[in-house]
Amino acid sequence: MAQRFSHAVVPIALLVFGLVSILLLTVPTQDLHEAPGFMYGIVLDAGSSHTALYVYKWLADKQNGTGVVTQHSECHVKGGGISSYAGQQGAAGQSLEACLDRAVQDVPKERHQLTPVYLGATAGMRLLEMSSPEQSLQILQEVGRKIQSYPFNYQGAAILSGQEEGAYGWVTVNYLLENFIKYSFVGRWFSPGRPTVGALDFGGASTQITFATQDNIEDKRDMIKLRLYGHEYSLYTHSFLCYGQDQVLKRLLAHMVKSQGYSGSVAHPCYPVGHSRTLKLNSIFNSPCTSKYTPSSYNPQDSLTVQGSGHYQHCLGNVSEIFSFGVCPFSRCSFDKVFQPNVTGSFMAFSAFFYIHSFLQRITGITVSTPSQLEEAAKRVCRMSFNEMLILAPEQKSRLQDYCASSVFVKVLMLKGYNFDETSFPRISFQKKAGEASVGWALGYMLSLSNMLPAETAGLKKALNPGVWGALVFLFVLLLAAVLVFVLLQGCKEKRKGGSEGTI
Repeated sequence: MAQRFSHAVVPIALLVFGLVSILLLTVPTQDLHEAPGFMYGIVLDAGSSHTALYVYKWLADKQNGTGVVTQHSECHVKGGGISSYAGQQGAAGQSLEACLDRAVQDVPKERHQLTPVYLGATAGMRLLEMSSPEQSLQILQEVGRKIQSYPFNYQGAAILSGQEEGAYGWVTVNYLLENFIKYSFVGRWFSPGRPTVGALDFGGASTQITFATQDNIEDKRDMIKLRLYGHEYSLYTHSFLCYGQDQVLKRLLAHMVKSQGYSGSVAHPCYPVGHSRTLKLNSIFNSPCTSKYTPSSYNPQDSLTVQGSGHYQHCLGNVSEIFSFGVCPFSRCSFDKVFQPNVTGSFMAFSAFFYIHSFLQRITGITVSTPSQLEEAAKRVCRMSFNEMLILAPEQKSRLQDYCASSVFVKVLMLKGYNFDETSFPRISFQKKAGEASVGWALGYMLSLSNMLPAETAGLKKALNPGVWGALVFLFVLLLAAVLVFVLLQGCKEKRKGGSEGTI
């Protein structure tokens, strides 16, 4: 009887421990009764040419939100950037309404009051602050009041410095690529040991270059040190104001108007041959970026006719004159007397860099991954007529005349300005998104302001929370009780069987 009893208990015990082991391995880390849900954050990227609203989310039970923040949605505001509404009372705030209304729908109602909202303005507002501090302040106050009229947790509106814009962009890129830290399947944060990636941003009014370097940064204004996840990063970052796409095109045209004697007509070698347009002088000389080209006196309402000549070499010569490659007060410079160490490692180029690179590849059929391919693609675009480009990219009709100039500018900036070469240029990845998130400074901005980027290494994460442990203990006791009942029944059965055999 004892032998039969032990034979019955052993497989049952093994079954119990097997079931418990399976439960320990498969039970989710959240409470069995209710999932924790998401927390949300909103950033308005108030750029020079337009504003974009991004909604981010992360699991509510994740301490610091580290490694789990994802983009929930995005909305692009119609019209220009908020700086373009200078002098128009209330217009900047009104322009944001459609996207703020959508954010109200995208974020669950019960999370509205807990959702922080940040507005960061970049180079367009930096330029307005230079030319009219009063109008700049008025616009920030207007958009602030508009955002505060929505049921979110308003955290303020600010104008980012060029250094901040570059650094936040670098944080976004490396956060999305999981170069800082990853979460392992065994419940522990770990450093993947990968090198960081440099960030190249090209907006409407400025361009930024940011990368980690071990070289001595001779101009300390271009150095920033960040301590993230227990690692210290020494970054070189510089923002070139007036070198964003819109301002470059404006400066290029102003330069040619001046060099051709301020006449009513200008030959533009970067415009497609045979293409022409007419515009007001005020649209050229209304920016601090074109002040050195502005005539001593002119009628802002006078018209200017621009005739395209489609000549690559002449375009290259005019674009190069926007830069200053001469005097350098340091051991080495990029341009305009700005120190820059040698570019090292891989880079991600985004914003207008991505769109220009994508257009070049599509319209020329050239895979633009080397300096020579970039040059050849730019040459081909500059040789095309407006109608040839229109056939290949009809949806970009309003921008087609600018692609030659923009392509040549990117070539000069990348190869002569930043000094990318045959070895380093192929290590640039031109991207619009990393995963499901748009690449830019907005995510890095939110992570930094909401303290989601710890300076020290994230510690060991608890594999199971108390609610789950309680449930497992309950299941274990239940199974153990079932085993005891089974054993007792087996014992009684064996006893009755033994008694009946004794009677016979």
